[in-house]
Amino acid sequence: MAAQTKAERQAANRMAHFQERQAERAARGARGLTESWMDRCRSIAGRYEQAARAAGKDPGEADAAWNDLSRTLAVWAERYSE
Repeated sequence: MAAQTKAERQAANRMAHFQERQAERAARGARGLTESWMDRCRSIAGRYEQAARAAGKDPGEADAAWNDLSRTLAVWAERYSE
């Protein structure tokens, strides 16, 4: 087994945890899968924000993933609302 960095190990653990939870939620159908993807999106946006802030990027760049997710959800909500 090849040696892993801490970041690689954390990424592998996150993905394994996501896949495990997704499989459990898939048994509940579309609602369960949606819940799983929402958790994943929040996690990704949070990590992106944290990394951008640690790299000293401006606040607008640090919030880019959250802004993108917000716009995506707004479009979805508009599409399916009455």
